[in-house]
Amino acid sequence: MPIDCERLRNWEIPVVETRYTQKDTMLYALAVGLGSDPVDAQQLRFVYEERLQALPTMATVLGHPVSWLQDPATGVTWQKMLHGEQSIEIHEPLAPAGHVLGRTWVEEIVDKGASKGALIYQHCTLTDAATGRKVCTLVSSFFCRADGGFGGPSRTASAPHPIPQREPDTFCDFPTLPQSALLYRLNGDFTPGHADPESARSAGFERPILHGLCTFGVAGHALLKSVCSYEPARVRKMAVRFSSPVYPGETIRTEIWLDSPGRSSFRCRVVGRDTIVLNNGLLEYGN
Repeated sequence: MPIDCERLRNWEIPVVETRYTQKDTMLYALAVGLGSDPVDAQQLRFVYEERLQALPTMATVLGHPVSWLQDPATGVTWQKMLHGEQSIEIHEPLAPAGHVLGRTWVEEIVDKGASKGALIYQHCTLTDAATGRKVCTLVSSFFCRADGGFGGPSRTASAPHPIPQREPDTFCDFPTLPQSALLYRLNGDFTPGHADPESARSAGFERPILHGLCTFGVAGHALLKSVCSYEPARVRKMAVRFSSPVYPGETIRTEIWLDSPGRSSFRCRVVGRDTIVLNNGLLEYGN
């Protein structure tokens, strides 16, 4: 069945309640590559319970309705769906353990045309269950490659954040593990294409790919190290476009431009294939 724009726009996505522990916080950090040097005191703060801190990008796995677009009634061919864009805005630093509520709704649907697919924009607010205080705002877009031409609204895509036309000021390389996708999925995204070779091939990939949000987390680690001195409370906002998949085991290079105080541009490329995998990245941060 094709996408029914009105039905999808009014889809009631249940509030997702997440209770997470220090163990969950450490698992997330390990899944995006922290602890690769077990004697690095800076990384140890995210993977060891003594003085534990949460990575800002962990917000993407809290209170998130992972599988709602897999409901056949949405009209989305989810096997052909890719993560298009992701932004997080941090209002309060994440606690190393907590209880949060995620409230999600469809913000916009764009019909790019029968041969061009569709875009679904999803908005989520993460609040502390005890206090009701807003912790984080997340905006995602999903590119539904097989679902355009349903007669929905069309518009010109918003202009991406521009990357400076000069060499980056610095860069940071982090390898991923061959089992990175298998580890990252334990944070709650069990989409088969990240683990099952047959599912990956049916979606057009030679083998299982890394979750886009895992790549996002690797970039967040690189920015935290290179720009924010491993101080997660400094991170205010991080936004990016996904441009190409990463295969587990590849090394991700995050290229960083120091635009002005509190603002940096970035992009990520796979070193071995010289392929840009995240683009048009923006980081806003405090002192």
